[in-house]
Amino acid sequence: MAELIRLLARDEKARRLRESMRRQLGEFYQYLEQNDVIEISLNPNGGVWIDRLGQPMQCAGEMNADAAEVFIDTIASIHRTTINRDRPILECELPLDGSRFEALVPPVVAAPVFSIRRRASSVYTLAQYVADGIITDDQKYVIESSVETRQNTLVTGGAASGKTTLLNALIAHLAVAAPDHRLVVIEDMAELQCDQPNAVITHTSDNVDMRMLTRAAMRLRPDRIIVGETRGGECLELLKAWNTGHSGGLSTLHANSTRDALKRIELLLLEVTENPLPDLITSAINVVIHIEKRDGIPGRKVTEILSVAGYRGGEYQVNRLA
Repeated sequence: MAELIRLLARDEKARRLRESMRRQLGEFYQYLEQNDVIEISLNPNGGVWIDRLGQPMQCAGEMNADAAEVFIDTIASIHRTTINRDRPILECELPLDGSRFEALVPPVVAAPVFSIRRRASSVYTLAQYVADGIITDDQKYVIESSVETRQNTLVTGGAASGKTTLLNALIAHLAVAAPDHRLVVIEDMAELQCDQPNAVITHTSDNVDMRMLTRAAMRLRPDRIIVGETRGGECLELLKAWNTGHSGGLSTLHANSTRDALKRIELLLLEVTENPLPDLITSAINVVIHIEKRDGIPGRKVTEILSVAGYRGGEYQVNRLA
C-alpha cells in the first residue's frame, strides 16, 4: 500500500509538472512531443527556432522575455538551484524527458535565451541512415566492421551535425554484434541510448567531472568504454584506457574535419600534458567518422571515414576507408 501511494504521488507530481511546462511554453510545448524535433531554441529577440531532423531550422513564433524568464526559473527551481545576474548560466536536464537544457540570462545576453536539445525517443539505425542518403552502403559496411572488430572510433563534426545521433546508431549495432560485452558509458547529460544488458551508465555532477569518471571506469571491468563527448582533460585518460586492453571504444569530438580532429585531440592533451603525444593518439584512435550539417541542404551527410595509420614527419598518416 505504501508503494502504491508513493507511485501515485510521483505520477501526480509528474502531471503537475507537465501542466506547468505546458502553460509556460504555450504553443511551443507541442514541439516537445514531436519525434522529429531535435532542438528548440529561444533567441534574445524572442524568436523561437525549431530544428527538425532532415530539415533547415525554422522560426515557429515568438516568446516574450517575461514568459521565458518564468520558464527558466521553473526549471532551475526543480533542480534546486537559481539563475540570476550573479549566476547567469543554467545547464541541466529538462524534467520528464531528460532533454539537455541550456539557459542564459542578462547580463551575458540581452534577454533570456534557452536551448532544449531533445533526447532521442528512438535510435536512428544505420539502415535508416542509408535509406535517407546520409551514409552509403559502403560506409555502412565500414562502420559496422569497425564496431565488430573493436576499432576505437571517433565520430566528429560541428555543432548540431548529428554526432550523438550517429553514436547512438553505433551503440545499437554494438548491442547486436557483441551483446555479451560489458560497457561503461560516460556522459554529461543523458543523451546516449544503450540497451546493452551488461552496461554501467555514468553522468558527471558538480563534484565529479569527466576525467574522474574515465578513471573510475577502468575499475569497473569494462570491455568497452564509451564517452558521449571528448572535450577536455579526460582525453588523456580515455586514450590510455583505449590503448590498454579496452579496445572498441566510441566517442564524439567537435571538429571541422577528420584531420582536424587529430589536431584537436593534441590541443586537449596539452591541457594536462606538455607533449601532444602523437604516438599515443595514433595507437589509441583507429577510425574517424565525420558527419556534417550541410549548408543550404536539409539533413546531414557522412563525408569521410578514415583509418589512422601512424605519425611521420610531423603529420598524421591516414587512409580513406569510405
